[in-house]
Amino acid sequence: MGKPGEYSFPGFFVSPRPDTPHVYIFNVTLHVLAAMIWLGGMFFFALVGAPTLRSLEDDALRARLFHDLGTAFRTVGWVCIAVLLVTGVGNLHFRGMWGMEIWSDSRFWGSPMGRSFFWKLVTVGVMLAVQLVHDFNVGPRAGRAKPGTPEALRLRRAAAWMGRVNGVAGLVLLYFAVRLARGG
Repeated sequence: MGKPGEYSFPGFFVSPRPDTPHVYIFNVTLHVLAAMIWLGGMFFFALVGAPTLRSLEDDALRARLFHDLGTAFRTVGWVCIAVLLVTGVGNLHFRGMWGMEIWSDSRFWGSPMGRSFFWKLVTVGVMLAVQLVHDFNVGPRAGRAKPGTPEALRLRRAAAWMGRVNGVAGLVLLYFAVRLARGG
């Protein structure tokens, strides 16, 4: 059994490396900040931005604003994703969870921490796939479609549903991230 704040499970002892506490804390802080910006931006867009833009009567203005905001947030979002991936690997390293020694042990994957880690990875994969299709296929096509046409409406609905799927997946991801931070 570990000290308070350290996590153990059958066959493993996982804790921040004692020789790098400041780097570890900085890494976790960047990770949480990037997650806040990415998820917060998605929720702001869904809960505030989109409803406000939908109230605009001018179809062309509404389409341009959706496109411009989406393009600007796409850049911010992918920078956050890159930061999350790099700091996520760093967090695994600092927690002693990086490498084949631990990943090849079935006891790890059978533990609460291993299961939480597995589902967090699955959720990250789903979110990245949906985000790629949304940001580089459906979203740009919706922005280029003539406002008010059946194609524009279909593409905008598809983009909105992708945003909703990613929002729900983001909440699931957050749940498993908290479980991991709390030992599984």
